[in-house]
Amino acid sequence: MEIGHVVTFIVSMVTLGNIVLAGIVVFIERRDIGSTWAWLMVLFFIPLLGFVVYVFFGRQLKQKNFYELSSGERAFLQSAVDEQLQHIQLQEGSLLTKYADLLRMNLRSSNALVTMDNDIVVFNDGKAKFDALFEDIRNAEKEINVQYYIIQKDALGRRLRDELTKKAKEGVKVRLLYDEIGSKRMTRSFFNELIAHGGEVEAFFPSLFRLINFRINNRNHRKLCIIDGEIAYIGGFNVGDEYLGLDAKIGYWRDTHFRIEGGAVDLIQGRFILDWNKAASGKKTNRDHFSFRSERHPGHSAVQIISSGPNSQTEHLKNMYLKLIMSAKKSIYIQTPYFIPDSSFMDACKIARLSGVDVRIMIPNKPDHPFVYSATLAYAGELLPYGVKIFEYEKGFLHAKTIVVDQEVASVGTMNIDTRSFRLNFEVNALVYDEKVAIQLYDLFLQDSKHCSELTLERYEARSNLAKAKEAVSRLLSPIL
Repeated sequence: MEIGHVVTFIVSMVTLGNIVLAGIVVFIERRDIGSTWAWLMVLFFIPLLGFVVYVFFGRQLKQKNFYELSSGERAFLQSAVDEQLQHIQLQEGSLLTKYADLLRMNLRSSNALVTMDNDIVVFNDGKAKFDALFEDIRNAEKEINVQYYIIQKDALGRRLRDELTKKAKEGVKVRLLYDEIGSKRMTRSFFNELIAHGGEVEAFFPSLFRLINFRINNRNHRKLCIIDGEIAYIGGFNVGDEYLGLDAKIGYWRDTHFRIEGGAVDLIQGRFILDWNKAASGKKTNRDHFSFRSERHPGHSAVQIISSGPNSQTEHLKNMYLKLIMSAKKSIYIQTPYFIPDSSFMDACKIARLSGVDVRIMIPNKPDHPFVYSATLAYAGELLPYGVKIFEYEKGFLHAKTIVVDQEVASVGTMNIDTRSFRLNFEVNALVYDEKVAIQLYDLFLQDSKHCSELTLERYEARSNLAKAKEAVSRLLSPIL
């Protein structure tokens, strides 16, 4: 066969492959329009490489029974949701009554049961958070379940490993789950002593021979720790020295995390169990082997634990944010390291501001991903003409993922405001109906504002042509960043 015929054959096969993939993207996977066009551009403008990129980054997960719940488990969960929808007591004048539509939406869309007996401690500093976590770990008597997107092999990572190993030696059941891509430098050998003393360690969506990972685009971004079924941690901090502010390039790390006691701990434990059994493929652990609360806690904060992921039929967490924004009467304060929303989120912010709501968004002024940072500025700049106030945090790196509405209801968790968190990552947030907690987070926003520069419309419009070009390219790629 002549070389010309070989080249023609290869080109034909690549073209055919792209057409097939394009058909899958358009007709089978049913993506949103922006993401569909972005992937079509990749496939047709980068023919061969585009195919490889799609295989690793573009394929969607199955949605039906992804966590492989039994029919009995699904029926039990549905009955619990139905019971709350019918019988939850809404006291006149309470926040649950005021936000009853939000509560019910979360119940119906994501089975987010509400618990009303919680105590919450807010952490906004890494040292304080990890000091408290390690103290709780040292006091554990039965079980410790740990899940982080990133665990570094540095001083903090070693300290966590060693504290867990000590408890395993004492007979406490220890399970540790990390994300394979987020913790890309992690190896099981790092936990050899922990495993030798009965601890269990798993990676979520592990790579093939540590080289190939066909789920590189679907990351388990959750950060949870549950101790004896009585205490739970949830929020934005991962495990690494940088989260203590010890990375000179990054500087101070500003994040937000909750420590919860009460009924929400059972729901966080249930979330961990689902991820654990998915990671520990082939050796599913029954719920009876996990610890749950021994008695009702005397707390007063109402909490819903809301999770979403690429297996979800709807974007539960994004919809929760949208409902919060549209419920606001006075103020919306948002902190996020990445602000790359879709059109529905942008419209909600614009409508809120046009309605007279004080909308403030805080983002970092230090880019950790150039394209992402440029896209963040592009979307933030679009809101400036509407009167939305944009603050750039300058003390270090802002990684907090919070929203506070009317100083009454607030959410803290792992979801960034971008397509990755909306659709591609496994995320989880705690939604709190409690003025005390909301005001505390509101006050933290105001304190953080002292370490910010405000991005005004005049300053934004005066940016360089190079910055404008970067924003244009980054915005074009934003659906797949």
